[in-house]
Amino acid sequence: MAQRVQAAPPKASDRFGSTDRRDAWWLAPALTALGLSVLGGYSFWAALQSAHYEFGPYLSPLYSPKIVAPWWPLSPALLILIPPVMFRATCYYYRKAYYRAFFLDPPACAVGEAHRGKYTGEMKFPFVLQNLHRFAFYLAFLWLFFLWHDVWQALWFDGRFGIGVGTLVILASTGTLTLYTFSCHSFRHLIGGKLDCFSCSAAARTQHGLWSKATALNEHHMGFAWISFFAVTLADVYVRLLSLGVLHDVRLL
Repeated sequence: MAQRVQAAPPKASDRFGSTDRRDAWWLAPALTALGLSVLGGYSFWAALQSAHYEFGPYLSPLYSPKIVAPWWPLSPALLILIPPVMFRATCYYYRKAYYRAFFLDPPACAVGEAHRGKYTGEMKFPFVLQNLHRFAFYLAFLWLFFLWHDVWQALWFDGRFGIGVGTLVILASTGTLTLYTFSCHSFRHLIGGKLDCFSCSAAARTQHGLWSKATALNEHHMGFAWISFFAVTLADVYVRLLSLGVLHDVRLL
């Protein structure tokens, strides 16, 4: 007589959150969720205000480039931030960060995930839009020209050259954004990812040299991602407080 084969009960390792790890694996996704919620929440709030984003030669990076669109009834920042938000939202590092922090898929390495057996990669909507990252990089690169123009503008007070605390704050925001942009995986691939031979010609050797420098930056991409996000937020806070009269800018030169 044939025996009935019963389905094996689910293993403990298949359950959400199951793990043999003994370290505080939950701390990283929890801190990531907190950081993204605070910085992202403030940026969204600031983008809705449509006021107090400019003081003297200082312009908040959340409102750069400064545009006036009569056909757009809402805050201009909601238009201005589309390219930078696209770049960050599709960033390889941020994808890992918010998949773990908010989707818990998986929450950490070697930890049972919430949707085990249902992984489809990034082939279905809306995650298929992550493939737009390389195009978002081009827009983010273009935005750097506007931001460096803001740094230049922050050096002039009533037509005279000078440096204030706000100048350094704007410089820190743009400088870290530049490092974040050029440490991107898409930039690294763009300048050397298709080379088959690094030493076949002078052009190839030069391209390999640039690729090596981009690789060195890429190793710190996660750090640049967080530092630049914090620096952008700080720049908006500083300009906003100046505009509200809460702070007074200190001239250093």
